[in-house]
Amino acid sequence: MEKHRILIVDDEPDILELLDITLSRMGHDVVAAETYSSAIHSIQKESFNFCLTDMKLPDGNGIELVKYIQHNKPELPVAVITAHGNMELAIKAMKAGAYDFVSKPVSLEKLRQLVAQGIQTGSTPTAPPSDQYQLIGDSPQIIKLRETIGKFARSQAPVFIEGQSGTGKELVARQVHLRSARASAPFVAINCGAIPAELIESELFGHVKGSFSGAINDNPGLFRAAEGGTLFLDEIAELPLNLQVKLLRVLQEKSIRPVGDQIEHPINVRIVSASHKNLGELVSTGKFRHDLYYRINVIAINIPPLSERRQDIVPISRHILNRLNRETGRGLTLQEDAIKALSVYDFPGNVRELENILERASAMSDNDQINAGDLGLPSTDTQTPGAGLIQKTSEIEARELEKALIENKWNQSAAARQLGITLRQLRYRCEKLNLTR
Repeated sequence: MEKHRILIVDDEPDILELLDITLSRMGHDVVAAETYSSAIHSIQKESFNFCLTDMKLPDGNGIELVKYIQHNKPELPVAVITAHGNMELAIKAMKAGAYDFVSKPVSLEKLRQLVAQGIQTGSTPTAPPSDQYQLIGDSPQIIKLRETIGKFARSQAPVFIEGQSGTGKELVARQVHLRSARASAPFVAINCGAIPAELIESELFGHVKGSFSGAINDNPGLFRAAEGGTLFLDEIAELPLNLQVKLLRVLQEKSIRPVGDQIEHPINVRIVSASHKNLGELVSTGKFRHDLYYRINVIAINIPPLSERRQDIVPISRHILNRLNRETGRGLTLQEDAIKALSVYDFPGNVRELENILERASAMSDNDQINAGDLGLPSTDTQTPGAGLIQKTSEIEARELEKALIENKWNQSAAARQLGITLRQLRYRCEKLNLTR
């Protein structure tokens, strides 16, 4: 077993001795510091693979030490020891850049797991995501977004992604996963609004055989399917209130109890969630729990709409066309009039709408040159105020429905699953938009 150097910072001699003995038995070299200043001195003189600090120190506090390390030794993972039940300080530490936390009284098993994962995080180089999951663009907003992801990807802290529909929230979630030490473990995604309320608990936490009618086999659930990796809860605002309570407990206790089971099962999963809705407003109206919002929103990432970063429209368009060319063997290119038309369009459906427009244009184009007329962008010159948005929204919806139906060979059930809506909703929308085969 490879030996690592660990810095432990605590002003209680008994705690220091316990940590020293435990970590030394794990085969690590341990350096102890009883004050903030002595910890800084050690960090400046020596190299460490991991740091564990108490929150209260005689001449400072753990959050100040976290900030110092984040600024001067960002490659050094640091975790904090908090008083039992003081989740507010733990979250504050993770917002400052702490890798994770452990509560007093310190569980030796959790301590071993925390240190092992922290050392792995610090020693695992992060490769840039593949082309499939790249964030395309050079706008100031995208540059800042990449920096934010890079800063917090190695943390264990929950991440909340906010953005309009179609901005690429799952893409950002995958970036967080792929740039972390969890990259080789599973990335599991679930749309909380696409599963009936009576089934979502079983989907997330699993169930044991016979726990309810239809439970003919054990189901491990998505939390255990994502073990060691990342669970992405898309549209978390749709999660029923009773399950919000259970999710909060999972985040606090890091364990789950499947439906019908009497045993708690420990889990090692990072939670990344997203919503196109304003969770702050839902909290104020009582539709989303304040304590859960506070817990999942440790690291907040906001994705700007495409209309606010127009300089990225053409690079994204060319990236999409390159993918289509690889898939079809064609040589699709955008003509100047098409580039101009795309650059001034508002894209209420964001990147997803841009992708749908170009896929449709490639199918409709008689040759490999895509002109403005091939894009089928709505014109609002002769419409009354507000009508343009209505027409755009309808056309976007029709294109998305048609695309899903074509991809699933007009199997409505499969198309509904792909879109994350019910079969009844799909049929209603097809009828409303007069969409037929």
